[in-house]
Amino acid sequence: MESKSLELQIEIVATKFLELSPKQEILVISHFDTDGITSAAIMTQTLKKMDRRFSVKILKRIEEETISELPKDKAILFLDLASGSLDNLVKANLKDVFIIDHHELTQAVPENIFMVNPQLNGKEELSSSSLVYLFCKHLIKENTEFAKLAILGMIGDSMEKSIDKLNNLILNDGDIKRKRGLLIYPSTRPLNRALEYCSDPYIPGITGNTLGVIELLREVGLNPVNGKYKSLIELDENEMSKLVTAIVLKNPKVRNREIVGDIFLIKFFNKLEDARELSAMINACSRMGDPGTALELCLESGKAKKKAEAIHTKYRQVIISGLKSAAESEKIEGEGFVIINARQKIKDTVIGTIASILSNSSVYEEGTMITTMAYYDDKIKVSARSVGNKGRNIREILAQVVNQTGGEVGGHEFAAGCMIKQDKETEFLSLLKKSFEIEFVKM
Repeated sequence: MESKSLELQIEIVATKFLELSPKQEILVISHFDTDGITSAAIMTQTLKKMDRRFSVKILKRIEEETISELPKDKAILFLDLASGSLDNLVKANLKDVFIIDHHELTQAVPENIFMVNPQLNGKEELSSSSLVYLFCKHLIKENTEFAKLAILGMIGDSMEKSIDKLNNLILNDGDIKRKRGLLIYPSTRPLNRALEYCSDPYIPGITGNTLGVIELLREVGLNPVNGKYKSLIELDENEMSKLVTAIVLKNPKVRNREIVGDIFLIKFFNKLEDARELSAMINACSRMGDPGTALELCLESGKAKKKAEAIHTKYRQVIISGLKSAAESEKIEGEGFVIINARQKIKDTVIGTIASILSNSSVYEEGTMITTMAYYDDKIKVSARSVGNKGRNIREILAQVVNQTGGEVGGHEFAAGCMIKQDKETEFLSLLKKSFEIEFVKM
């Protein structure tokens, strides 16, 4: 596929999609994280408006067996998935395949697969939900009501810090309000609760510690009024400055990261909500095994919101518990890397989140490669992150190892993952350790 501008590529693939027979059923397959769920919500609502027949599948990951079982008589539309599975798609001999994704490509796109992916067009930083939103605007003009879902997906994939031309256009479409402040969510809820469950940044002695939170707020003079603490968006400039200083003192590493930035406020359920909290709630539902509630939440179902809030509370407790388990788990450490093998102590659906939190904590030096592992059926889910998004290409290293052990790889340069069989655990660990050591010597 020759390189074109991203906007032109979206138009070409959307035009091809519109050529499908109105009688042909469409199977939408999307990833189960916030970006994937919001992508599915935008697409399915657009297909409903077009009066098209469709069904939806939400997947944790895409595996060879999944692809081989796909129906040959439906058009298959992958969202936030499948860029790393092109060989298996070719083998499956499917008729009409469309992919809207932003993950790294490792091979040329076959001619019979129609793809929208910024990796083909100058690597613009866009979430899959943003791509799906732009794609759907070609299917139905003035289809701007779903812009806010694209923003939730963008925030779910931490892409709001690199707002470019296309993302800015989506922000304008979504009528999003921005306010400068401390990037801890929910900014609309009492400060003590937001700090206690804050995991990004991870604040030693504060995250998961009720008494630690109360002490910190007392030290900076933020005491409750009538038994209730202010929310972040209610703080004045002086109060915000004191709180930021106190957090930096607790976690000096956050000096190297922007902990003050844009808080995005989005109109949801007829009131302004913190987009980060909504994004986290969607993510929590899926990772706790309830993607259906996550999808309904995107469609502003009041019943789903109540259920999602309860799931999110439980999920945050699972994360705090997972961080404790990670600290106690078996580790293989060397120069510039650590491998944390949690086995069955941490759920496979949250092991990537644990890796992300650790990579943003003060525990490891910048450039350290953190790899976390958790059991899943007869397989192992592996998630790897580079502290500070610096250093070596993690995806390439995992791909080299999996090439020898067998398995599936996906992700980006500084945040990647793979799936291997449990009986390959010892071999994988040995090869991964060796690869990390070789890469370190190269540097």
